[in-house]
Amino acid sequence: MTISNETIASMVRADSVHKALYTDPDIFALEMQRIYGQAWIYVGHDSQVKNVGDYVTTRIGDQDVIMVRGSDKRVHVVYNRCPHKGAKLVAEGSGNIGKFFRCPYHAWTFKLDGSHLSLPLKNGLEGTRYDPADPEFSMSRLARVDSYRGFVFANQSAEGPDLKGFLGGVITSIDNLCDRSPVGEVEVAGGGSFRVMQPSNWKVFYENLHDTMHARVTHESSFEAAREEAKAIGEMPFELLIMDGNGEPYEFWEKLELRAYHYGHGYMEGIFDPAAATRDPVSRSHFELLTETKGAEQAQAILGMNRHNTVIYGSGSPHTVFQQFRVIRPIAVNRTMVEIQLFRLKGAPQAVFDRALTYANLINSPSSNVMPDDVEVYRRCQEGNQTKGGDWVSLHRYAGTDKALEDGMVSVNGTSELPMRNQFAAWRHFMLGTDAKAPLDTKEKLHAAA
Repeated sequence: MTISNETIASMVRADSVHKALYTDPDIFALEMQRIYGQAWIYVGHDSQVKNVGDYVTTRIGDQDVIMVRGSDKRVHVVYNRCPHKGAKLVAEGSGNIGKFFRCPYHAWTFKLDGSHLSLPLKNGLEGTRYDPADPEFSMSRLARVDSYRGFVFANQSAEGPDLKGFLGGVITSIDNLCDRSPVGEVEVAGGGSFRVMQPSNWKVFYENLHDTMHARVTHESSFEAAREEAKAIGEMPFELLIMDGNGEPYEFWEKLELRAYHYGHGYMEGIFDPAAATRDPVSRSHFELLTETKGAEQAQAILGMNRHNTVIYGSGSPHTVFQQFRVIRPIAVNRTMVEIQLFRLKGAPQAVFDRALTYANLINSPSSNVMPDDVEVYRRCQEGNQTKGGDWVSLHRYAGTDKALEDGMVSVNGTSELPMRNQFAAWRHFMLGTDAKAPLDTKEKLHAAA
């Protein structure tokens, strides 16, 4: 079904959005074209393809792609399709393909950058339009591929801003993650990730990443259990502390800063005390190593950047303090795959990585005590929005009070729904083909013109 731009525009108000944005498969199909077909999307980290021939399969929207290290030592991203019969060249996963791709169906071969190499019994194609130099007979490459500090992004469109221009102010979160390494570099631990399939629309997760109102409600069972255990053992170890944080009173959450950047990006201020670097032995040893290479002032600034979840819209959420990247992959209008990549800070103490692994296991892994709370309420949102109980999803908290900055907006209260409004402003601009850099003026009454 064709959805007009007028209909799309009417579905995003300054303070609410229509529930069809979460439930309509036709809108989902358009998102794959107009958002995932136009934005820079995180593909993977170059540490996952260290050697020539190393590859990782992944997705950009509804497209299966391969990230591979070429014979030129560069990282390439190509669509996972043989131009002969359309078969996938490699199965889902990772490995080393060798010196070239070889189709498992008819043995057409391709160089590691996707260009045509050879095929069996070429004489059968003599006198036809077959031409090995014609791109039609090669694996298709994505229009643009770029990386920033090892984080590889690809874009299916040749038009639009470059990678740095797209990331804008949120690039500082990637910098901080890398700068926490004494040598300024990170790598994906083990080359893989945790995976969680969520029975909900992809946009719900992005909204929830900066939703400070839900923590003490949705996660009540886990933080209450943590407090009961701490009381029983007479102390609050790290494993319990990271669950206890969700139980802070509303006054705590109201004081946090929420930043919204262009293109739907943003971050929320961290919920942990950065001054712990002077008290906690793990943080203290990390600080001492950073001081040796960067000096005490810079080391303090790096570890003192207290950010919790960062949103790179369309890609996912880096977490700088616990060195992970939750990659958000839309699968269907009601299914989303979340991949949790854990990073090792090169040159940092082993205990820093061990602590990050503990955090990932307890908070974000399939076996987590916390993530199932979120997955359950996401599912309930998906199911509830399919009923006739109403048409609009509220984004009213502190609407109209957001403070404009040169590169985006900042909230006046940490429980504001500014991040959600900013994300849907970007959604609207992408879907309408207008300037997605411009954030939505929350005082603008879009629905008045609808």
